[in-house]
Amino acid sequence: MATAPQDTQEKQIRDVCEQLRERLQEDGGDLEVVSIVGPKVQVRLKGACGCCPHAMLTLKNGVERILREQVSKQIEVERVE
Repeated sequence: MATAPQDTQEKQIRDVCEQLRERLQEDGGDLEVVSIVGPKVQVRLKGACGCCPHAMLTLKNGVERILREQVSKQIEVERVE
């Protein structure tokens, strides 16, 4: 049975986020993927990232930018609590 394109994209998103988690953990933070629906990715920032005043900058200029470069230009990352 062939893998659906949506499943492949979700796996790519999760793989990239896992790599990004390692970087965030080095600075005392973390990232949890809460849900992926099409190009919309909901994440929760944890640890030092959860209360950082630059959290939205990290999401948009970091996580979202990298996902758009490596997976799909349509990806939108949204922070959830």
